[in-house]
Amino acid sequence: MTLQNCLVFLHIPSYPTVWLLCKLLLHFNEDYTCTNESFFEFSLEWYSQRQEMALPLWKNLLQTTKERILQQRRLSLYNGAHGYEEELIKKKLQQFAGGSINLSKEDNGIGILTLNNPKLMNAFTGTMMVELQERITELENWKDGKGLIVYGAGNTFCSGSDLNAVKEISNSQDGMDMCMFMQNTLTRLMRLPLISVALVQGKAFGGGAELTTACDFRLMTPGSEIRFVHKHMGLVPGWGGAARLVQIVGSGAALQLLSGTARVDPEKALRLGFSEQTLSSSDETRALEEARAWLSQYTEGPVSVIRAMKKVVTAGRELPLEDALRTEKDIFGTVWGGPANLEALVRRPKHK
Repeated sequence: MTLQNCLVFLHIPSYPTVWLLCKLLLHFNEDYTCTNESFFEFSLEWYSQRQEMALPLWKNLLQTTKERILQQRRLSLYNGAHGYEEELIKKKLQQFAGGSINLSKEDNGIGILTLNNPKLMNAFTGTMMVELQERITELENWKDGKGLIVYGAGNTFCSGSDLNAVKEISNSQDGMDMCMFMQNTLTRLMRLPLISVALVQGKAFGGGAELTTACDFRLMTPGSEIRFVHKHMGLVPGWGGAARLVQIVGSGAALQLLSGTARVDPEKALRLGFSEQTLSSSDETRALEEARAWLSQYTEGPVSVIRAMKKVVTAGRELPLEDALRTEKDIFGTVWGGPANLEALVRRPKHK
């Protein structure tokens, strides 16, 4: 009997245990064959232990699955208990095609998320909303990621929602469904363990302005502007932009920007603390390079440490103090004594 036949017969690949494989190999000759008697002797030992092995393996699998489900619920705001039927909403949104959301992952741990619908100033179509959610899921599963740049193709950021799609979903329930879908998506973007920055070129209007608030930072190029134009559409922000804007600039400034539909140019954004820096170039390629360089000062270092930093800040922003402290303690435990910590102790760096 060959080794391959034995493995198939015993289903050993389902239970990847090095010890058992080594025990099995002891029964084989140099040409990786064994007698039926020898195989029978091993199989008795294998089956006697298989049940005991299977139980902890299945328990571990179930626990991992449970943790993933709970994590997804924590990352999102709405679920079925809120009348949120995601698959039905996605199916309806996908009727309104056009544009795309592209994601590239660079070796240095920086992701580039591109809004790509330049004919409509990167306005969100229904398919783009769904694709944004899919790209966020990819980023949640990207274990080597440290930072993210969000920008629009064609030297403009985003003009909000595609009005052709909006007209087709103008009833109250459709509006609520889109609101919940985009709030879920942008909340997940905000909670990514990546340091994110919105690179604002040209115009960021309406939903585009809301998208900038879901990033940790904002960089603007000369001549760009951010504007919450919802009042002109007879609306208020619905993608979480108002709540996040209050956290960024304070309630007074947020009320002025929303109720006055004020144009926020780079200078005003800096004064309000809405933007971190005005870049030197409006050229798309050069601006993207400047954004990479700016972000690198915060993403330089071990992946585990950068991601842990973002997690403790997210906890501090969103949780009550005692819960945030406990979360910080738990995250601290994942890096204390870790490779980066031990390496730093060996280097014994001096702080000046």
